[in-house]
Amino acid sequence: MKKFYRNLAKLALRLHNFSYKLATRLAIRAEDGLHPKHRLMNYHKFFVDNVSPEDTVLDIGCGNGALTFDVAKKAKRIIGIDLSKKNIKIAKEKFSRENIEYIQGDILKSLPDEKFDVIILSNILEHIPNRIEFLENLKNKAQKFLIRVPMINRDWITLYKKELGVEWRSDPTHFTEYTLEGFKEELEKVNLNLENYSIQFGEIWAVVR
Repeated sequence: MKKFYRNLAKLALRLHNFSYKLATRLAIRAEDGLHPKHRLMNYHKFFVDNVSPEDTVLDIGCGNGALTFDVAKKAKRIIGIDLSKKNIKIAKEKFSRENIEYIQGDILKSLPDEKFDVIILSNILEHIPNRIEFLENLKNKAQKFLIRVPMINRDWITLYKKELGVEWRSDPTHFTEYTLEGFKEELEKVNLNLENYSIQFGEIWAVVR
């Protein structure tokens, strides 16, 4: 009987994943192409609050440019880089300013030659397979890093999915999702210091130097 209910639980969890993906796609369409998390989580404010008017900024994995655009309202200059040609096209069409430059490129293969005051990694690290190597290559490019990553222990159901062997990641392209301890350990391995952080919406929002 226990096995029967366990299998039912797995089925329900798979349906939960399906409904989450469907709701996300429909919500994006309902919001004219912009995920409602930008508005509801208001995470742009964290990044804007942690840059200065004289800062030059690199936004890695800038996506459609919505965050880049808001940061550019305060920063001196910002470069947004993304692997997706489609994202960069949308960014240039919808989120352009005089102090923004958008680049389509693979940050794992080539970094901009210049140094920056601030580098933004908003939901990026979890998509990187060799994160230690990536951070080692990146750490001398800026004095400050603003990082946002998802937590695996954001709720019980995520941990239960993993325990039962059901897809547990919030995005199947993630190579990892973090605990606070695991995040700190990765930073320590590359001699980066966690200056301050908060936990919001099951994510770590961190200022790192």
